[in-house]
Amino acid sequence: MIWGFNLIIGKIFDTIFLPLRNLSPWYGMVVISFLTGLLMLFIFRHTSNQEGIRKTKNKIKAHLLELRLYKDSLNLTLKAQGNILLSNVKYIGYSAKPMLVMIVPILLILIQLNLWFGYQSLKTGETAILKVKLREGRNPLETNISIEPSSGVLIETPPLRIEEEREINWRLRAEEKGIHNLSLKWAGKSFSKKIFVGQNRLSKILPVKVKKGFFPEILNPGEKPLPKDFPVQTIEVSYQPQRMNLFGWKIHWLIVFFVFSILFGFAFKGLLKVEI
Repeated sequence: MIWGFNLIIGKIFDTIFLPLRNLSPWYGMVVISFLTGLLMLFIFRHTSNQEGIRKTKNKIKAHLLELRLYKDSLNLTLKAQGNILLSNVKYIGYSAKPMLVMIVPILLILIQLNLWFGYQSLKTGETAILKVKLREGRNPLETNISIEPSSGVLIETPPLRIEEEREINWRLRAEEKGIHNLSLKWAGKSFSKKIFVGQNRLSKILPVKVKKGFFPEILNPGEKPLPKDFPVQTIEVSYQPQRMNLFGWKIHWLIVFFVFSILFGFAFKGLLKVEI
């Protein structure tokens, strides 16, 4: 069920970014931030007490005016400050419900965006570590997992088995551009991991493949989960992190996303008649 849900959400983002994949990631970031800003406004409008927010904001403005008009009266100034504090508490109360409702869709958006903006695909000739994390109780010294050779990805080292970490690691070298399926075998069964080489900067990169389970699958969508009877908990490729380039400054995509989404939200709140 979770896999099907992830497929639907993933297809939505694939569709949004499809016409932008050959452009700078900034175009994709602007589009998704704009759509997220509109979504936040829609949720806020339909889950908040708009009339209550409007009246509370007007009261705060009135009490601020009191501070200016009666600045020479200590009693009236203190009373106005107290009323401002109470009105702010009331305003926060009105805002709490829509903020709680927003958590789930925003979290799902962030998980998807991390796949599009969080990592760089491997360059031809670049090396990376393929890390296989075993489940609790599994000893890497006694678990025989092998990798089938691939024309697009070269296995440079024999498996490094780290007993304390329950890990088996290989060093890979990217040989050809494309999306390659690396096949791993255990006890006559096989499972694959996608390896991304030479992709556009705005591309979905899937660093981790996880076992079946609600939270692991929700937090790591993109690839079909590993069967429960396999001894592997996660398969991870060590892609380099990606940053947004702003005139030579390297900025984390999360900062850019929240700044743009909030700016778009405030820019269109009047047009959509939303009190924030």
